[in-house]
Amino acid sequence: MKTVAEILKDKGDRAVHSLGPDASVYEAVALMARKNIGALLVMEGERIVGMLSERDYARKVVLMARSSKDTRLREIMTPTVIYVHPSQSSEECMAVMTENRVRHLPVLDDEDRLIGLISIGDLVKGIISEQKFIIEQLQHYISGEHA
Repeated sequence: MKTVAEILKDKGDRAVHSLGPDASVYEAVALMARKNIGALLVMEGERIVGMLSERDYARKVVLMARSSKDTRLREIMTPTVIYVHPSQSSEECMAVMTENRVRHLPVLDDEDRLIGLISIGDLVKGIISEQKFIIEQLQHYISGEHA
């Protein structure tokens, strides 16, 4: 199993997009659309204070007939943010995501500094890559091409 550190390395782009809690939901949705992402962190300086996902927008703005230009992130963000560390495995991350019904996890270093964000897509991509490698190795072994 790959670790979160390996997943971040494979991902390449470690940009984490965020806005402050007083930004409008409209600004957040526009940023997510521009960056083609499904969630962003809500931060006050270096501190994570929440997360906003497309699900939050759909359930807390659209379905409640609120105005995205007049609603602030602090009003609809998910304030409890679950995170992982670089040493954790992709399997652990999948379990955390499944148990907590989230699709994005911030990655914090040992000093609780934000170093990245992984998504369910990043984890699936890593798992597929691992499985492809194992299959190739087994094919070489079966065909007698192993050293």
